[in-house]
Amino acid sequence: MTDLVLVGRSSSHFTRTARVFALELGVTHMFRPVLDITSADPATYAGNPALKMPVLVDADGPLFGTENICRELARRSQTRSRVVFRGDVADRVVANAEEMTLHVMSTDVILVMASMVGDGRVAAPPKLRRSLESSLAYLNENLDRVLDALPADRSLSFLETALFCVLTHLPFRQVMDVASYERLTSFSEQFGMREGARRTEYRFDAQ
Repeated sequence: MTDLVLVGRSSSHFTRTARVFALELGVTHMFRPVLDITSADPATYAGNPALKMPVLVDADGPLFGTENICRELARRSQTRSRVVFRGDVADRVVANAEEMTLHVMSTDVILVMASMVGDGRVAAPPKLRRSLESSLAYLNENLDRVLDALPADRSLSFLETALFCVLTHLPFRQVMDVASYERLTSFSEQFGMREGARRTEYRFDAQ
């Protein structure tokens, strides 16, 4: 048993990022799915007033936000792994890639939520999809430079984990096909061989 509980959804790329971190870093935890994503009760989201997930809960209470959770998991890990977080690398191409990855993640959520409104025919602003496509094009074009700029002795990075999770989420939720972004597709396939990735494949939690 463990006093560490991760609250989220198996269909969420933000949740998957945290779950991959926990598994790759060997941090024992329980996973508690949020079954009703339409709930407006903060208690559904382990007390998060923003009604968002994931949330990490331990004896000190809830910890909100994927990046905060990943940092806490790294602190708890006994593996002595070299973990690279956002802001650890000064190279501007890495900073831009981190920003674009988070933008793609948030845009993905907006588009998914828009598809759930009413009969699903609510059209997202054209600029939003153009922004998503342009961000992915930037990441695809600069991926090699980004990976080369990351520390060679890293065992895990927030950027690579989050990027993998959103690249696999976009087709899963039928937001868009990413196959045309060849470098990103190759990266995703390689990262997907990790144990943490294989054990967190997207699915919809049973009610």
